[in-house]
Parts: sequence; C-alpha cells; structure tokens
Amino acid sequence: MFGALGQFERDLIRERTRAGLQAAQARGRRRGRKPVITEDKLKRAHELIAKGLTVRETAARIRVGKTVLYSTLQTHSLLPQSGAKSSTGKPTM
Repeated sequence: MFGALGQFERDLIRERTRAGLQAAQARGRRRGRKPVITEDKLKRAHELIAKGLTVRETAARIRVGKTVLYSTLQTHSLLPQSGAKSSTGKPTM
C-alpha cells in the first residue's frame, strides 16, 4: 500500500516538473548553461587561426579554454578532423 502511494506521489512530481519545464519554454526560457563562445568570439578565433596562430594561442587571446574552442571549431566545420595532415605531412593544428 505504501509503495503504491509512493509511486503515485512520484508520478505527480514528474507531471508537475514536466508542466513547469514546458511553461518555462513557452515563456522563452532556455535550459542549461549559456555558451562560452559567442558568434563574435568564434569569428575572431577564425580570423586569428587564419593569420597563423595555433588554437592554443587563439584560445588564450579570446579568453576561452582550448578544449571548448577545438570542439566549437569542429562543430562549425572550421577545423579539420583530428589526425588530419597538411600536404607537408605535419598536423594542421
């Protein structure tokens, strides 16, 4: 009997949580953390890399982590896939 009541209570909580999330979404609220790299930072990073800076140097200049910059550049197809080599045989980044 107590198990059934516990399950019923849990279902009510789950239902209320979903309703609250849907209401927040309808108001325009977004879930999760805000992106660290904005479009301006991404554009600046692309310019710096095009000038010959490494991703590590670029990340330091725009004040973001190199891991975040690598993943963002790969997501936006601005960085060759890992292991890619240039015509000289050296890694590209």
